Amino acid sequence: MSFLSVERLNKSFGDTRVFHDIDFAAERGEFVTLLGPSGCGKSTLLRCIAGLTSVDSGRVMLDGEDLVPLSPQKRGIAMVFQSYALFPNMTVEQNVAFGLRMQKVPSAEARQRVDEVLQMVELSGFAERYPHQLSGGQCQRVALARSLVTRPRLLLLDEPLSALDARIRKHLREQIRRIQQELQLTTVFVTHDQEEALTLSDRIVLMNAGRIVQSGDAETLYTAPRDAFAAGFIGNYNLLDAQQAGKLLGRSFSGQVAIRPESLRLSQDPADGIAVQVLAHSLLGNVIRYRVEADGVELTVDVLNRSADRLYPAGSRLALTIDHDSIREVA
Repeated sequence: MSFLSVERLNKSFGDTRVFHDIDFAAERGEFVTLLGPSGCGKSTLLRCIAGLTSVDSGRVMLDGEDLVPLSPQKRGIAMVFQSYALFPNMTVEQNVAFGLRMQKVPSAEARQRVDEVLQMVELSGFAERYPHQLSGGQCQRVALARSLVTRPRLLLLDEPLSALDARIRKHLREQIRRIQQELQLTTVFVTHDQEEALTLSDRIVLMNAGRIVQSGDAETLYTAPRDAFAAGFIGNYNLLDAQQAGKLLGRSFSGQVAIRPESLRLSQDPADGIAVQVLAHSLLGNVIRYRVEADGVELTVDVLNRSADRLYPAGSRLALTIDHDSIREVA
């Protein structure tokens, strides 16, 4: 049996069904991400695991124990929210130690554990500061330390990085992954950001409209999407109907076809492939994203940005080649 097992979980608010017959599992020490658009039910699912929201039916098994009948305090679970929820009148040390006081941990042991987790999140010199004296990233690390200090059986993270700027978000997610691996702490992480999911996860559970669409490791979800939603959400795929794909690729298809933008190549030699015209381009740092048109079919092409290469302006006529091994038929 898996360390965490969510079995046929259902939740509705009145006549609104949030999610239906949810089944997924996490092994001990695994980092699992619930990924999906806003409103798909992932945050409510996390709250149901924590016991902060009741379930209509189903089980949440943790290390062989059904958590559903238990109060949140008795589940051995820690949760970090998007909002830091720190006590403004308490120092960093007092905020982190709050859960240990509730557990009546002896003061000497509590001080030692607080010192350990503050060092782990790189806040050792901040123990006497108050939340208003910290940056957003530092506040989120305090919230993480407060969760870790109680030594939970399971850590739940509900979009903890979404309020931070890109540079701090990248650094903090690296810290979270390092700490999680160091502690071998089973973790369920909620995000709508595909880059975060692909970077952090041992396994991704992709949700849409209250159902699990696909689950697997990052490589599988990125390279082998099961349906059009997965292809569109995970990898910026070009999604073509059967007629468009047939016209472009010269063979028949029974359904939609997904083609990754980085599997397309542009060339100035018209003999190299399919004739296309550049409609526009966007500079995305290390990638140049082109929008091109081929015989009435619009495509997105991602090209590595090498400073020696020239940008093709709108109106340029080029040739397009396609890596046929990357073409996927999807439902």
